[in-house]
Amino acid sequence: MNSNLILFDGVCNFCNFWVNFIIDHDDKRYFKFAPLQSDIAQRILVEKKIDILKIDSIILVVNDQVFFKSTAAMQIAKNLNGLLKMLYIFSIIPAPLRDLIYDSIAGHRYNWFGKRDTCRVPSKAEKELFLS
Repeated sequence: MNSNLILFDGVCNFCNFWVNFIIDHDDKRYFKFAPLQSDIAQRILVEKKIDILKIDSIILVVNDQVFFKSTAAMQIAKNLNGLLKMLYIFSIIPAPLRDLIYDSIAGHRYNWFGKRDTCRVPSKAEKELFLS
């Protein structure tokens, strides 16, 4: 399995905005991506025994570790370019409190930002960053 893999909701406009943001701020190409709707994501969810019905979240898989919700976001931030690494400072806030905010946004993301009919198709330049 690939290290540093971000599993995201491929039909969520808000999630796709953040995927684009991460791609733009990950000069080292530390992260790879797979929509939760993809076969590879489904295999990983089964392998890691993750119940997607209970997890409405971005999922970060780093080697054998799995991070969810705001903890995944903090782990991602610390690997981005420049000052964005400083966002990791918010990890001092207890995860349950961070996750309340995360869950509030995640629960409304389709209403606030919309939803696509199909998963995003990576551009030619992005193709190497996406697993299928």
